[in-house]
Amino acid sequence: MSRTTRTVLPPRVFALADDLSGAAEVAAALGLRGRILLGPATAPPRHGESVVLDLDTRQLPPADAASAVRAALAYADGGVVLKKIDSLLRGNLAAEAVAYATGARGVVIAPALPVAGRTVREGVVNLHGTALHTTDAWRAEPGAAPVSVGAALGGVPTRVVPLATVRAPEPALHDRLRAVVAEGYHPVCDAETDADLDAIAEAALRLGPGIRLMGTGGLAAALGRRLAQVAQVAQVAQVAQVAQVAQVAQVAQVDLAAGAGAGAGLQGREADRSTQADRHHPTGTDTPGPARADDVAPAPDGTPPRPLLVVVGTAEPTAVAQIAQLVAAGARHVPLPAHTLTDRSTRPTLDIRTGVGRAPHGVTVVSIDGTQAVDPGAARGLAVGLAHAVAEAAHESDLVLTGGETARRVLDALAIRELLPLDQIHHGAVRSRTPDGRRVVTRPGSYGDTDSLLRIARALRPGLAPPFGQPAAPPVQPAPLGEPT
Repeated sequence: MSRTTRTVLPPRVFALADDLSGAAEVAAALGLRGRILLGPATAPPRHGESVVLDLDTRQLPPADAASAVRAALAYADGGVVLKKIDSLLRGNLAAEAVAYATGARGVVIAPALPVAGRTVREGVVNLHGTALHTTDAWRAEPGAAPVSVGAALGGVPTRVVPLATVRAPEPALHDRLRAVVAEGYHPVCDAETDADLDAIAEAALRLGPGIRLMGTGGLAAALGRRLAQVAQVAQVAQVAQVAQVAQVAQVAQVDLAAGAGAGAGLQGREADRSTQADRHHPTGTDTPGPARADDVAPAPDGTPPRPLLVVVGTAEPTAVAQIAQLVAAGARHVPLPAHTLTDRSTRPTLDIRTGVGRAPHGVTVVSIDGTQAVDPGAARGLAVGLAHAVAEAAHESDLVLTGGETARRVLDALAIRELLPLDQIHHGAVRSRTPDGRRVVTRPGSYGDTDSLLRIARALRPGLAPPFGQPAAPPVQPAPLGEPT
């Protein structure tokens, strides 16, 4: 390959999310080299890049959330546009959907997340086979769960695309999506598997300009897989073309060498060797794909350079068991009473830098004391208080942050405005790098089995002991970006 040949890159992707853990999930699922922005966009993504913008609108008034979506869309300059929504349909979904659909030829909507047991059939979200509105998944929300995706989207006119059509031989799905859009509706697609989402992503991309996508990390992963296939096919074609040109040039060089004598022949053979070296070691090429998790060298003595601070801001019942496993492995647990976080006069300041009470391996987990009921309406105030409480310790730590609201408030307190996604430790647990080289893992509060925090901590600190009485587990192998585990 010549020195001027450049790697074929997939199209650029501009994605919006309403909280930070969702933004990180999308960035990881897309599998493209890209950035997570914690603040307003200033330019559209470059070709072959994904830019995922955390709008931070989950707890805002609906009108403000809609305004944030409209402002962000000003930077959707070509390429693929994706709006990440919560798989349980939480947040300002109705207001944001109306703003997102404005100006689009159509929005293809696919809220399923099969890896988490969240499917869509007949336009209704199901959680492990049970209709969402009949479960307690919205127990921490101020209202009741919507009975369907269409109901959650409020004023956006929708039509359901049934599972039979999604799984029908092509071009049935593409034709149905095109017909629904032509009638002035936005298709809500049933899906139960990743293969269903792959079919939806491919058919949606074929609809052409003016079509936007809306869905969960599952749709983002399907989109990433499809874009990778497109880039790979184009790359193979380009390599074949370059090889053909090189072969013609090589024949011409041989003919010249035969007619120019031994001296010219020697120069021709040197040029051939240079061309061959370029094929194996091209320079000046763009390298697509995410950054590597190991692209920053470890400390010379092999020890972690910073303490590890785990901040649990979720009220999910599984959080208690997750913390227990981490404590059993030797982490120090600091539960903070809720009233001390919302009252500035009593707000504590955490210090994990001192030797007194410092946990083995430098791992500290901080949570909100759950012994008393917490008002769901106080979520943002608690997250702000928790962020201020841990800010001083967080300045010198690698971080694990659960719950999108908590993650954003902590990083705001540290003035971190951009993250570079590296890999996934497990589905939704995305490891990123800050501009100053620290590792930050974000994870939605409702994700993860009881060993989630332990798996994350051991990925960041491989020497962390297993819980007492359990055999040591092998080191955690992170999942590549774009592939949920």
